[in-house]
Amino acid sequence: MVGLEAEFTLVVDGREKRPEEVFGTPGNLLRYHEGRIIPRVGRSCHLPTGGALYFDTGVVEVATALIELDAPGGCARAVRSLWEQIAFVRTQLDRWEAATVRTMSLRGFSAHYSFSLFGQGPARLHRLARVLPHLLAAPTMLLAANRRSTAVGPRPRPGRLEITADFTPDLALNNATLAFLAGVIAETSRWPDTDLTPAAFARLGLPRLAGFRPSKHSSRKGWRAHADDFARNPFAADPNEPLWLLTDGRRVSLRDFAGEILKKFSRSIRRYADRATFVHLREVLEGTARSLLDFEERPAAYDDAGREIDWGRRRARPLPRSVYEKVIQRVIHHEPLRVGRARYVVERMPGWYEFIFRDVKTGERRTFNLDELARRVANGGL
Repeated sequence: MVGLEAEFTLVVDGREKRPEEVFGTPGNLLRYHEGRIIPRVGRSCHLPTGGALYFDTGVVEVATALIELDAPGGCARAVRSLWEQIAFVRTQLDRWEAATVRTMSLRGFSAHYSFSLFGQGPARLHRLARVLPHLLAAPTMLLAANRRSTAVGPRPRPGRLEITADFTPDLALNNATLAFLAGVIAETSRWPDTDLTPAAFARLGLPRLAGFRPSKHSSRKGWRAHADDFARNPFAADPNEPLWLLTDGRRVSLRDFAGEILKKFSRSIRRYADRATFVHLREVLEGTARSLLDFEERPAAYDDAGREIDWGRRRARPLPRSVYEKVIQRVIHHEPLRVGRARYVVERMPGWYEFIFRDVKTGERRTFNLDELARRVANGGL
């Protein structure tokens, strides 16, 4: 499973503002929404589009619910869900603009790709997070970064692994990035040994940059490939120039290095990418499709995210909702749950996996998890 998050700086009349100063709480940002908003843990709230809205250390953050990646089209569903949350928040800002005669924009800040890794203990997730920057950095830079980006990094969390990068204002690149990360993480999480030395990389036929050592992540535990960890800034350098020395003595371009990693993980990546997404991913790494690193300046689309969204051809042929999406949508839209003769309505969602319901007759509260509700949906019970 995966959950996606995107963080934005709020810009009001051309000036950066803390969302807490403008709106107070996430619920107040949704003041002009006509429907009921389900409360969530802490100072966050659920969105009627299935995701959640937070104010986090001065930024506006939206998150998707959990999406199954093993189902066909899983990556596309997750990316679609992320942009549905962005689009909904944007419509609420439109209403604020109309009411206050002020201009409000969402400036892209960061993105988090959070993968659930069941059965992986803390120590193993810790080791995996330490080796992954060697494999993820170069391809993720080309797929998800821009010339002003500074880092890509994995953070181990309880039961999951979170990859942090810059926000990317392009659905096709979002999809390609997610498919690449899913494929590499799925395969490396099955490796018997994740303490990979340079010699182990060589035995596996994996390229490795000479002199690169991941630094500690700037937030929480984890590691990152930061611009300062390299001999030169890879985000600002020409991705087509052979500037990078590998441990086997070869000198290659960032694209060549990323392409070699893609070849080693292509089978696993194809499990999560449809044909069009894999072709686009490969073309970006090869240089026949544009990376945002190919632009001298960061594209203007970063500065007003959600105002105009290019859904692409997939919008004309929408994927059906996944089982988890159907559950979340039904819960958020207050559809009752029937268990025997009892009838329950949702009262609170503490997180993404558990839901607190209340018996409409007795007031008794009962907690159901996402998988229990998915089974009830399949049996017509929700």
